[in-house]
Amino acid sequence: MSHPKDVRPVGAELYFLPVHTRMPLKFGAETVEYVTCARCKVIVEDRNGERAEGWGETPLSVTWVWPSTASYEERHGALKAFCIKLAAAWTEFDRWGHAMEVGYDFITERLPTLRDEHNARLILEGKPAMPCLAGLVCCSLFDIALHDAYGNLHGVDVYDTYTKDWMTRSLNDFLTPAADTTVDFSEQFPNDYLIESPPTTLDAWHLVGGVDPLEGSELTGTEPEDDYPVLLADWITADGLNCLKVKLRGNDWDWDYARLVKTGQIALENDCDWLTADFNCMVTDPNYVNRLLDRLRDEEARLYGMLLYVEQPFPYELAEHPIDVHSVSARKPLFLDESAHDWQQVKRGRELGWTGVALKTCKTQTGALLSACWAKAHGMTLMVQDLTNPMLAQIPHVRLAASVGTIMGVETNGMQFYPEASLNEAAVHPGLYQRRQGKLDLCSLKGTGFGYRLDEIERDLPKAAFSTL
Repeated sequence: MSHPKDVRPVGAELYFLPVHTRMPLKFGAETVEYVTCARCKVIVEDRNGERAEGWGETPLSVTWVWPSTASYEERHGALKAFCIKLAAAWTEFDRWGHAMEVGYDFITERLPTLRDEHNARLILEGKPAMPCLAGLVCCSLFDIALHDAYGNLHGVDVYDTYTKDWMTRSLNDFLTPAADTTVDFSEQFPNDYLIESPPTTLDAWHLVGGVDPLEGSELTGTEPEDDYPVLLADWITADGLNCLKVKLRGNDWDWDYARLVKTGQIALENDCDWLTADFNCMVTDPNYVNRLLDRLRDEEARLYGMLLYVEQPFPYELAEHPIDVHSVSARKPLFLDESAHDWQQVKRGRELGWTGVALKTCKTQTGALLSACWAKAHGMTLMVQDLTNPMLAQIPHVRLAASVGTIMGVETNGMQFYPEASLNEAAVHPGLYQRRQGKLDLCSLKGTGFGYRLDEIERDLPKAAFSTL
């Protein structure tokens, strides 16, 4: 069934923007010193031939999306090559609909085939295959741009379009409820699960990285000499922080416990109220987490009370690692992150005992919204986690957090690891790239699409890596 506001993608342009960290950022077993942000422009056309452009951006976070013993550059090159392949495929995808509908069709119909083709080539060259999460991240910038373009073409904020007045398909066309519930998606649309009046400020979660120095005794002399803090207490003071996310190793129990306690003590000394623990998918036995939580409860009751939730201790792929985690979620809320590729994985996670979902726009705007709807319909709690988003990537990220309603605020750490990368965007949206009194301020976002106000942001882009324009 067609809709008068349907669009289709008709053109794309792709750019690669290198970004270097001011401090190393540890993901799992690897440490990151630079990333590439993939940015794209997507052109959409309506049935009258009217056209508009939209923009999307995602950091190609190699170590997060693709844990492997293969070299960083080998994986990095494969991700960039797949982005180029996707740019051509989106241009050729002759499908009409709302941005959610076109995005869903591409993600479910084209993306798996394209990833299989890409992996076949990699394997033929003697290289490792790219995982599902990596494919989603490469696809996400185009899907985000599609949503932005849809709003721009119709002259509205894209979040105002996730309703029955704009969409042909209901949630029932995308989602299947769990068998043990009475959930019915047949007359529902994404907007039924979004906040009616989203907040204009959000509590900001600071990332305490696995190699971040906590105290002066840990300084090595190699730290950057700039105007930004290095030690945790200085960050808390400078930004008025109240929420700390603690990166743990997941394979060194004594280190993890000591790290969490030490961070918690610094939090207490500086009037920080909340903690979370992120085990980076390295744990294989729930008892590892349970022992840590139980000891924290018994020896550091105040810190245990400050621990709001636990994030993704266990491996990415639930099909390969179907670990029953009810014992962990009985102690603290347990959030899927890397495992939550889509709503179907959220459904499987709920069966295994997970109680919350950490959403990311880097898994596509379409997929994040559908996962949010499925999770909220089934009583699961939401969070929106960062991928160290700089520049344009920060804006859909915070819009999602404000719109879906999270357990508390949003993780945002781009200003910790590459603050200079976003100076152009910060000139227009200062409250999004600086944390003040522990919060982000979204008041500068306005206009159509995601509210980028792109015409006011001065940024010179490199030569396009792909273009049909």
